[in-house]
Amino acid sequence: MGSLQVLKQANSDIKLLWSSAFLRLMSYGLTNQILTLFLREIGISEEQMGWFMSLTLIGDVSISYFLTWHADSWGRRKTLTYGAVMMIMSAGVFTYFENYYILLLFAIFGVISPSSDEVGPFKSIEESMIAHLTPHNMRPEVYAMHSLLGTLGSALGSIICGWLISLFQGFGIFNSDLACYKAIFAIYGLLGVGKLITILCLSQSADFESHHDEQPDVVQVLEEDTPLIDVDLRNKRKLSPDTKSVLIKLLVIFMLDSFGYGFMTSAWLVYYYSTYFNMTALALGVLFFVAKLVMALSSMPSSALARTFGPVKATLIAQVPSAVFFILIPFTEHHLSLSILFLNLYSLTSAMDVTPRQILLTTIIKPRDLTRVMGVVNIGKTFARCVGPIFTGILANRGLLWLCYVLSGLFVILADFILGVLFINVDSEIIKKTNA
Repeated sequence: MGSLQVLKQANSDIKLLWSSAFLRLMSYGLTNQILTLFLREIGISEEQMGWFMSLTLIGDVSISYFLTWHADSWGRRKTLTYGAVMMIMSAGVFTYFENYYILLLFAIFGVISPSSDEVGPFKSIEESMIAHLTPHNMRPEVYAMHSLLGTLGSALGSIICGWLISLFQGFGIFNSDLACYKAIFAIYGLLGVGKLITILCLSQSADFESHHDEQPDVVQVLEEDTPLIDVDLRNKRKLSPDTKSVLIKLLVIFMLDSFGYGFMTSAWLVYYYSTYFNMTALALGVLFFVAKLVMALSSMPSSALARTFGPVKATLIAQVPSAVFFILIPFTEHHLSLSILFLNLYSLTSAMDVTPRQILLTTIIKPRDLTRVMGVVNIGKTFARCVGPIFTGILANRGLLWLCYVLSGLFVILADFILGVLFINVDSEIIKKTNA
C-alpha cells in the first residue's frame, strides 16, 4: 500500500496522533538548542548542569513508567492530556523563574527534553493507539509517517530556534540573551497548547476500553502451536509469564542497542565536529539540520523494507550498514567532506529500523499488554542510553573520542545479532499479515 494512499485512508485519530508527534518533537527541537545556554545565563555551573540533565532523565523515566503502566486503566487520552498540561506548566516555569531548584523540580515532574529526543509517556501510548486503530496491512506506512513527521518536527524546531534567536538579537527585540531564551520557552508552551488541542480532539476509539472485546492477534514463534504471548484477561494489571519472558528478550536487545547509541549522543557529535573540524555554529546548525532531514526522509522506505522482508530482517538490513558507517566517521578526521558523507549515510539508514521495530512489537505483543510493554521497553532504552556518556567523557579526556564511535557501532551490531537469533522466524507470519 502506497504512502499517499495511506494518508488518504488514515482516520482522523491517526492524523491527530501524527500532528501531536510533529508538534511535540518540534518543541523539543526548539528547547534543545538553548537549554544549556539558558542555564548558563542564570548562573548555573557545568557540574549543576550535569546533575540537572541526569535528574531530569531519571524523573522522566520514573514518571513515564508509572503513567504508561496505568494508561490503559486510567484512559490513554487522559494520560496524554496530563502530559500535555505538564508540558505547558513546565514552559511557564522556565519562562518566568530562574531559581535552580524550582526549574529542576518542574524538569523532573514536568516535560522538558534535555535533548531533542522523546521524553514522557507520549511515544509509547501513541504507538499503542496506532496499533489498535490501524489494520495490519496499513501499519508499515502509518508508523513510517508517524516517525517521519516527528523527526521532521525536530529538525524544523532546531533551525527555527536558531533563526528566532538571531532575529531577536539582530533587531534588539529583547534586551538580553536570557530574555531571548525565555521567549523560546514561551513558544514551547504555545506548541504544548497545540498538542493539548490535538489530544482533546481524539475520539473515544483512541482509548482501549472500546476494544475490550477485540480478539488480539497472535504470532507463533517459539513452537508451532504455542502462542508467544498469552495474556491473562482476568488480571489486566499483571503481565503473563510468557509476556515477561518475551519482554526480557526485547529489553536485552533494545537496551544493548540504546547503550551503544549512548556513547555518541547528538551533543557529543556536535562537540566532535566543533573540535576536530573547527566548524562554526551556523555550519553546525546546517550540518545537523540536513542530517535530521535525511533521517526523516528515510522513514518512508522503512515501511517498504518491513513489508518486503519482515521487521526483523528489515532491521538488520538497515542497522548493520548504519553501524558500519558510524564506525568509519572518526577515521576521516582529516577529510571533512568524507566525514559528512558517512554522517549522512548513517542518518539515512539509522532511522530505517524504527517502523520495523514498531511492527514487531505491536504484532508479537497482545493489545492488552502492549502499552505497558512498550513503555517498559522505551524506559529501559532511556536508562541504557544515559550510561554511555559517562564513559564518553572519560575517553574524550584521554584523547580517545574516536573509540566511542567504534564501541557504539559494535554494541549496535551485537544487539542486531541477538535480535536475529531470537526473532528471525517471526518474519514470515508478520509478512502475511502486513500484506493481507
